[in-house]
Amino acid sequence: MAFINDDFLLQSETARRLYHEVAADLPIIDYHCHLPPEDVAADRQFDNLFEIWLEGDHYKWRAMRTNGVAETYCTGEADPYDKFLAWAGTVPHTLRNPLYHWSHLELKRYFGIDTLLNKDTAREIWDEANRQLATPARSARGILEEFKVEVVCTTDDPADSLEHHTTVATSGLSTKVLPTFRPDAAMGVHDPASFAAYCDRLATVAEGDTSSLAGFLAALHSRHDFFHHLGGRLSDHGLETAHADFCCEKEATAIFEKVRGGATPNAQECRWFATYLMVFFGKLDAEKGWTKQLHLGAMRNNNTRALTEIGRDSGFDSISDAPQGQKLSRYLDALETDGILPKTILYNLNPADNYLFATMIGNFQDGSIPGKIQFGSGWWFLDQLEGMTMQINALSHLGLLSRFVGMLTDSRSFLSYPRHEYFRRLLCNLLGEDVRKGLVPNDFALLAPMVRGISYENAREYFSFAG
Repeated sequence: MAFINDDFLLQSETARRLYHEVAADLPIIDYHCHLPPEDVAADRQFDNLFEIWLEGDHYKWRAMRTNGVAETYCTGEADPYDKFLAWAGTVPHTLRNPLYHWSHLELKRYFGIDTLLNKDTAREIWDEANRQLATPARSARGILEEFKVEVVCTTDDPADSLEHHTTVATSGLSTKVLPTFRPDAAMGVHDPASFAAYCDRLATVAEGDTSSLAGFLAALHSRHDFFHHLGGRLSDHGLETAHADFCCEKEATAIFEKVRGGATPNAQECRWFATYLMVFFGKLDAEKGWTKQLHLGAMRNNNTRALTEIGRDSGFDSISDAPQGQKLSRYLDALETDGILPKTILYNLNPADNYLFATMIGNFQDGSIPGKIQFGSGWWFLDQLEGMTMQINALSHLGLLSRFVGMLTDSRSFLSYPRHEYFRRLLCNLLGEDVRKGLVPNDFALLAPMVRGISYENAREYFSFAG
């Protein structure tokens, strides 16, 4: 029997029935990812398996380095096949790491390849995958349509032109490819030179003057409006912890003027300015009925030499143990107090904080819609069997799992859509185990709508993509 078989991860009859009859064929709403919109706009045809599978995957680079693979085969100048061969030699060493499951699931779903990947099988897999990658079905748009991806939400800076989204919107592609407003750079006052350059880029795309705080905020507002015009309905913030050091407009203006004058603010001033902007962004999201996403708990760029030589997002980040609760509570409470708390998804990266996050969302539900405040799917280091199971269990015990908006890819790769299948199989298996243990009724009519909701329908109803 093939490793990736029809009943992969499904360990009971109930699990198998729920997956095959309910979850398997549902469309995908990928409401948070890092796919390059330019690849969709150009309908990129990938030249080889390296380009679509290894080109930007820091998960794989991290594993390869751990396996003793030199950097030239990760992010360096080695030949694409040699890089793939280095990855193939690493794969057998990833047993019990999610990369082993993901890699073979992707080979099966995209190329129909059941062969286990290793150095001995690398050439035949490379040749067959490359043959299929040359067909229209394996172009960027072909993949989105074949995997029934209804919506893709990319991650975009307010200073991005969004020209590629405009191209896609008029391309006839059945998948909606929508921008997500990610203004992290707008809070970067700790580096006055970089911040000044960012203000200039923002002024250009917004066609405004960002020399004053009022003009800077107006430009951000204008870009938020433009994202909305192109169908964007989510914002996103990647933070180690929430910002909750509040200041008034006068103080924020003074900090902005100090930085625009070339002076470096102190740490407290950086926190004040970031919090001021985060409240402003909350107001913008609430006005338009958007969903705010807070990705919390990453300790980034730990390896200074690697950051200097290779750059960001290259596999040198980890889980942070910074305290989360009090700042997160104060930030959400400030928005709630001002009547500007939008729909919000909280993503936690430290499993020690799962119960904190699962209880935090209950503090700010207001009865206006089901699951207004969400405890987001296991993220980054936690989007694997154990991490997703812990998140599901915490949400189940302390909230309403049935209102959960489910999985996303959080990926830069067009080969990541089987992660939705992986999640759905895990979900069905957990419910099947509950049935086997007598913890929930053996009632298909009760369980099926829950699986359908978490896998697809809850996200479709929660996000106002058509609005």
